[in-house]
Amino acid sequence: MEFIKGSKIFSLNKSTYINLRWIAYSGQLVAILIVEFFLQFSFNYFICISIIGFSILTNLFLQFKIKDNQLNNVTSTIYLTYDILQLGILFFFTGGLTNPFIFLIIIPAVFSSQYLHFYSSIILVMIIILVLFILSFYYYDLPHPGELHFHVPNYYFFAIPTSIIIGLIFLVYFGFKFGEESRIRKKAYDKIQEIMAKESELVSLGGQAAAAAHSLGTPLSTILLTSNEIKKEFGNNHKIIKDLDLLVSQSNRCREILKKLTLKPKIEDEFLNTNLSLSDYVQEIVRSYKEISKKNFLVNLDNYNISINLNKSLEIIYGLRNFIGNANKFSEKKIEIFLISNKKSTIIKIIDDGPGFPKDLIDKHRLGEPYIRTTDQANISKYGLGLGTFIGKTLLEKNFADINFNNSIETGGAEVIIKWENKDLKTI
Repeated sequence: MEFIKGSKIFSLNKSTYINLRWIAYSGQLVAILIVEFFLQFSFNYFICISIIGFSILTNLFLQFKIKDNQLNNVTSTIYLTYDILQLGILFFFTGGLTNPFIFLIIIPAVFSSQYLHFYSSIILVMIIILVLFILSFYYYDLPHPGELHFHVPNYYFFAIPTSIIIGLIFLVYFGFKFGEESRIRKKAYDKIQEIMAKESELVSLGGQAAAAAHSLGTPLSTILLTSNEIKKEFGNNHKIIKDLDLLVSQSNRCREILKKLTLKPKIEDEFLNTNLSLSDYVQEIVRSYKEISKKNFLVNLDNYNISINLNKSLEIIYGLRNFIGNANKFSEKKIEIFLISNKKSTIIKIIDDGPGFPKDLIDKHRLGEPYIRTTDQANISKYGLGLGTFIGKTLLEKNFADINFNNSIETGGAEVIIKWENKDLKTI
C-alpha cells in the first residue's frame, strides 16, 4: 500500500523522460548500423533493430496516448523496467558482459533513485542484478572480425558484473539520499512561499484599510455636516426627523470606526513605513508578543551604537518573528534580546531560559534543516520538526544574515546569534 500511495508523490516528467528515450534509441540504432555496415562485423542485427523498433513504438504510445504531464510512480517503474529488459536483450545478442556499453544498464535505476519511491529503486536494482547474472552465462559472442575472438580469464570476466553491481548500489544509494533531501527542501521552500504569500496579503489588506480610512474621511464628514444642516432646517418635520437622526447616528458610528484605522500611528508604522532599523523591527515584534504573552521580554540597546535604516522587508520581519516566537514558546520566564552594532557589523542575539536546543542536533550541526527529529526522549514532545527554524534561517540568510545556534552558558536556554555585515545591510 505504501508503494501505491507513493505514486501520488513521486513522479517523472513525461517530456524529459521521452526525450531521454529518443536519445537512447537513436544511439542504439546508430551503434548497430555502424557495426553491421561500416565495420562489417557479423551478428544478429535484424533482431536488434526489431527490438529497437518495438521500443520506439512504446515511446510513441507514451508520447501521444498518455496525457499526464507527470508519470506516476507505478507507471514510471513499469517503463523503466522495460528499458532494463530491452537493454538486457540487446546485450544478450551483442556480447553480454563483454559489450563495452554494459554499464548503461544501471541508468534506469539511478534515474529512479532521484525521482521515484525507494521501493521502485529496489525493484529495478534487483532486476538489473538478475539480468547481469543471466548475461554472465548466456549470450552471443561480441561482434568481431572472423579472425579475432575476444576472450578474457574468468576472474576478470566475473569481475565485470561485480564492479557494475557495486557501482549500481553506490549510485542508487546516493541518488536516493540526494533525491530525498531535495524533496524535503522543496517541500519546506513551498511552505515558505505559502507563508510569505499570506503575509504579503495581510500587509496589502492593512495598507488598503489605512488608505481607505484616509480617503473616506472627507466625504463622510461632508455627509455628517449636510445631515446636521438639514436637521436644523427641517427639525420640525416629524416625517423625516427619524430618518435624519438615523443618518446622523450612523455617520457618527462610521467616523468612530475610521478613527481606529486613522488615528493610531501603529497602523501606519506597521503597513506603510519604509524607513526602519533593525531595532524598530525587534521592538515592534516584541510589542506584539507582549500583548499575548506573560513572559518577560528584555530588549538591550546599550551597545547598539550605529542604526542603519532599510526598506521594510517581510522576509526579515518573518525571520525574526520565528526566532523570537520560538524563544517565547520555550522560555520559562524571560527572553533577552541584545542588539549590538559597530562600524563593521550588526548583531541580534536572542536568549531564553528554556531547555535549550537538543544536544544531538547541535553536535551534528543539523539545526536549520527541515523535518528533523531529536533523539532526546525526555524533551521530544516539546520540539517540532525544525520547520520554523528552517524558515527563519532561510529568510534571514537570503537577506545576507549569518545565523549561529548555541545553548547559552548563563541561562542554559537557546541562544540564536544573527549577524549582518553593515555593507550588506545597507543594500537591503
